Amino acid sequence: MDFQIRKVRSPQGAKKLSAERAAYFQLMQLGVNNEDACRIVGVNPKTGRRWRNGRRPSGRNKAASPVRPVAPPSASSSTRYLREEERIHIADRLREKASVRAIAAELGRSPSTVSREIRRNRTNGTRGLWHYRPYAAQARADARRPRPKPGKIGQNPELRDFVQAGLDQRWSPEQICQALRMTFPDRPEMHVVHETVYQALYVQGRGELRREVARALRSGRTRRKPQRQANCRQPRFKDPMVMISDRPAEAEDRAVPGHWEGDLIIGKDGASAIGTLVERATRYVMLLHLPDGRSAEDVRDALVTTVQTLPGHLVRSLTWDQGSEMAAHQGFTIATDVPVYFCDPASPWQRGSNENTNGLLRQYFPKGTDLSAHTPEHLDAVAAELNGRPRKTLGWETPAERLHKLLTA
Repeated sequence: MDFQIRKVRSPQGAKKLSAERAAYFQLMQLGVNNEDACRIVGVNPKTGRRWRNGRRPSGRNKAASPVRPVAPPSASSSTRYLREEERIHIADRLREKASVRAIAAELGRSPSTVSREIRRNRTNGTRGLWHYRPYAAQARADARRPRPKPGKIGQNPELRDFVQAGLDQRWSPEQICQALRMTFPDRPEMHVVHETVYQALYVQGRGELRREVARALRSGRTRRKPQRQANCRQPRFKDPMVMISDRPAEAEDRAVPGHWEGDLIIGKDGASAIGTLVERATRYVMLLHLPDGRSAEDVRDALVTTVQTLPGHLVRSLTWDQGSEMAAHQGFTIATDVPVYFCDPASPWQRGSNENTNGLLRQYFPKGTDLSAHTPEHLDAVAAELNGRPRKTLGWETPAERLHKLLTA
C-alpha cells in the first residue's frame, strides 16, 4: 500500500485521522497485527485497539461499537472449537501459574490446542509482556471464523503484481515469497507464504491471479492434485490388491509353513536389484536373480521360476509391499496359484522377517554397489550361507535344518 505518515499531526476537525483509520483497517484485513499496523500508519497501539474494539462514552466522546463482526452463537457452541467458558477457565488457570498441559488435561483438550489458543488470542503489551483476556480472545476467534475469507493477494494490487511478475519469469512460489521478504523487509503486508500463492492459483472462485499463470508452474497442472485423501487416491495397480488384513490367520502365527515374504534390495542409482524371499516359519531365504532390471514383468518371471522349484505345500502365500515391481501380481498368481497379499503403506513391520533378512544381506551386497554384477551361482552361495546360520528364534537350529525336517516329515 502507498500510505505515508503525515508530517503535520495537527487536528483536522471532525475528520482527524480518517486516512490513518482507513489504512489501519486495510492492514488488519491483510493479516497485519495491531502493533505493526499502528506503527505503519503512525498512531499509538491503544488508538488501534480503540478503533477495532470500540469504546465506552466518556466526556464529549460518544460510544463506538466494535468493528469486528461477531459470529452467531451456534458457531461458538460447537465442541470442535474452544467455547467461551473454556477460555475463561484458561485465563483463570494462567493467573494461577498452571502449566499448559495441566490446563489441557482439565479441559479434555490437546496441549497443542491450548498452546495455540494462548499464542493466537493473547493481548500483547509493552516490553514483551502479554495477558490472556478470555472475552477478547473469544472476540478474536469469532472474527476469524466467518467464511469465505478474502485472499491477501487479491486485496493488495502491489502484492498481486509482484507475484504475477515472478510467475511470468517462471519463479517458484517459494522463490517469490523469499524475494518479497528481501525486497520489502519492513512491510509485513507484502509478506506471504508460498501456500498462499498456491491457493491463489488453484482455489476456484477467488480469481486473485490470472488463470493462465498456472501454466508457469513447473508441474504444469492447472488443478491441484490431492495426495493424502484416501477416497481421492488412484488405484495402485490395474489389478486390485488383496490386503494383508485378508491373509489367513495361519500365516500370522507362523504355525504352518509355506507363507513367504518378499522384497527387493536396490543397487546403485536404483539401476539394479536382487529379489529376496523369506519363509515365515523357517526363515529360509531364497534370492532372485534380476539381470535385466526390476520391471514388473522381470520380477514376475523370476518369482514364477523360483516358486516352481518348491513343493506345492511349501508355497501357500506371498506377502509384498506396494512397490511398483509387483504390478503384475495377478499374472504371478495365475501361473503359480499362489495368492499375493499386500502390506499397508509405510508399514515395513508387517514383513518383519524379510526386513531383517535384507539387513543381513547388506553384509554381502552393500548399498551403492552394482547388484547386476552378481551371478546366480553367487546368489545361491550367499543364500546357502544365511540358511546355514543358527538362529535364536529357531532354538539355534538353522533355517536349512528346519526346512529339511518339514520336507522329510
